[in-house]
Amino acid sequence: MNQENFIRRYFIVGERRLSNYWWATVILLGSIGFFFTGISSYISTSLNSSGLDSTIENKLSGLSSLFEYFNGNGSINFFPQGLLMCFYGSLGFLLSIYWWCLIFWNVGGGFNEFNKKENFIRIFRWGYPGKNRKIDLYYTLKDVESIRVEIQQGLDSQRTIFLKLKGSREIPITGIGQPLTLQEIEKQASELANFLQVSLEGL
Repeated sequence: MNQENFIRRYFIVGERRLSNYWWATVILLGSIGFFFTGISSYISTSLNSSGLDSTIENKLSGLSSLFEYFNGNGSINFFPQGLLMCFYGSLGFLLSIYWWCLIFWNVGGGFNEFNKKENFIRIFRWGYPGKNRKIDLYYTLKDVESIRVEIQQGLDSQRTIFLKLKGSREIPITGIGQPLTLQEIEKQASELANFLQVSLEGL
């Protein structure tokens, strides 16, 4: 018998999903555009109302034309439009940085290992930096009573596989934020129940 008959490992993607890369990039670029548009409206307003002499105005003409690119030839006033754009740009930038940190840390990523050869189940996940950066749980195969599938239909549909242990403990073993299709959840749960030789609930 080969190793696949004794060991099953399911990898969990976590935050490093293609959709997260896409939205983090879009929010970052959009927030930079908003922020520079707000700043350009402030600088354009200041240059127009400062009453500088012609020599200084000529030196700043190149800078002014650069900011006019973001400000649409001065069509946006700093108060209140420019100020709001600076605020939303800063907020979006912080959100994108937080999102990129989640991707870098791969929060929620990991794997589930079911090992018949050494008689253990290992559930590993990456968490936030700190004391619980690594979540590494071990159980013996005899602790498993069944595999339970929970399916919630609706706008925010959820399909989760639970590892049901002795003592009425249930541990979710599917990834968060990336729901599997109904066919995928049924196939994975059935394969796991057959591999562990336990009952399958919820299907």
